[in-house]
Amino acid sequence: MSFDIALSGIQAINEQLTASSNNIANAGTYGFRSSRANFSSMYAGDRATGVEIGSTTQSMSVNGGVLNTGRTLDAAIDGRGYFVSRSAQNTLSYSRVGIFSAASSGFLTDSNGKLVQGYAPAPKGTTTLGPMGDMKIPTGQIAAQATENLAYAANLSAEWSIKDGSKFDKTDIQTYNSAKVSVLYDSLGAKHTLSQYFVKTGPSTLDVQYTLDDKPVMEQPLATPPKVMVSKLVFGLDGQLATVNGVTPNNVPTLPAVAGPDWKPTFNPVKMGDPLTGSGAAPLAFNLNYSDTTLSSGENTTSTNKPDGYASGTYTGVELAADGSIMAKYTNGETKNVGTIALANFADEGALTAADNTSWTASTASGAPLYERPGVGMAGKLATSSLEQSNVDITTELVGLMTSQRNYQANSKVLSTENAMLQSLMQAL
Repeated sequence: MSFDIALSGIQAINEQLTASSNNIANAGTYGFRSSRANFSSMYAGDRATGVEIGSTTQSMSVNGGVLNTGRTLDAAIDGRGYFVSRSAQNTLSYSRVGIFSAASSGFLTDSNGKLVQGYAPAPKGTTTLGPMGDMKIPTGQIAAQATENLAYAANLSAEWSIKDGSKFDKTDIQTYNSAKVSVLYDSLGAKHTLSQYFVKTGPSTLDVQYTLDDKPVMEQPLATPPKVMVSKLVFGLDGQLATVNGVTPNNVPTLPAVAGPDWKPTFNPVKMGDPLTGSGAAPLAFNLNYSDTTLSSGENTTSTNKPDGYASGTYTGVELAADGSIMAKYTNGETKNVGTIALANFADEGALTAADNTSWTASTASGAPLYERPGVGMAGKLATSSLEQSNVDITTELVGLMTSQRNYQANSKVLSTENAMLQSLMQAL
């Protein structure tokens, strides 16, 4: 009986050594989770019969260190959660290894070539993300977008001299106080220059006159004769903007205008007429927002001159943002959110089934995955341009190896003692 007990001890220690050696071998494997062999006594009735490895425990809740890689498509999870990937067999697997690539197939893939799962971007004008699925990377051209809004904010100097707005002449700098230029884009991506001329007409009032591509902007609908468009800004005693054209400054004024009588129409929010500069572009109409503009003493300073819209661009690559967003980059300087990586959490992550050393699949005991964006709910935040290292503690493993060696020697001693006793017994017979 003692021979069988010692033999079971040696077999169990061999299994323990297998777990320890696998831990040590994967000490440099990104996202690896160490495992521990748990001994369990064996009994036949009330009689001890030896030992066995009753279970193997994975240290899923212990995170490894974070290594900065400098690669924009690497990510480590700071906290709970697992990246989600779909295999060619349509099986979902979960991993802590955030090594992603934009594959030639046009999808975001992990280090094993599986399709990374995430949320589609929110539709325009909404904040709710789209459905979860494969993350498509648009690798072609990004179409031009016409300017729809121009945000302009400045401090218009209260020390400016007052001028007669009726004598404005853009060619005579003495007839206005300041001029600012903004670049706009039409639907084909062509650039157009909007010039704003500020004329202080009273202690707290200013007129703003406009030219587009050096042509005067006219009011719409066209009167007979055509009337040049003028925006009237009125400021309060505190220097804050009170009204624009008699109304509170919220995305006003709208500029539905065309060029002067010697030029083809360029603005019309209802119907364009001839396209911009004969290029076939759609009508160009946009909102101009002065809401953060002030009239205070000191220099005239511009803090915001930001139109939207852009020319067409060619895809150059993608990078991962800290909130999990995948941002496609284009040659026109624009970035486009093409989706958000999903993270999965489980009620009992220790019950996940190992698919390989760095990925797992859900089991009945682990519970169904709960999906969320990084940093939301129970999902951890992302550390971009970084990877999570193995959580193996080499010192602990080496101490465990020495303990296993001692146990192995002790069980071997039992076998040799049993053998010596049997030999003595045989010789006595």
